[in-house]
Amino acid sequence: MATAPKSEILHMADLAAYNEGSVVSRQITKADAGNVTLFAFDKEQELSEHTAPYDALAHVLDGEVEITLGGNPFHLKVGDAIIMPANIPHAVKALTRFKMLLTMIRK
Repeated sequence: MATAPKSEILHMADLAAYNEGSVVSRQITKADAGNVTLFAFDKEQELSEHTAPYDALAHVLDGEVEITLGGNPFHLKVGDAIIMPANIPHAVKALTRFKMLLTMIRK
């Protein structure tokens, strides 16, 4: 899927629609230094525990989510953000339908 258009105002939460029983993602932009991806999770959908080689900033645009970092759960709602450190196990579980913008920064 193509990235979002440049030099235009983006209504971020509208760029990915909810899909019943699934997780939808849309890459907003990609560069050597990192990428930005929008996710839309249906209620109770999750990403199982995994690691990533780079820091990532998760910013909640809609709904509520539990993000577990290194075994510690964090409850986030609209407007909240958290940095997920590189190489630390993390998992994501939608408490309601929720959307997040994930910005990954390569080192």
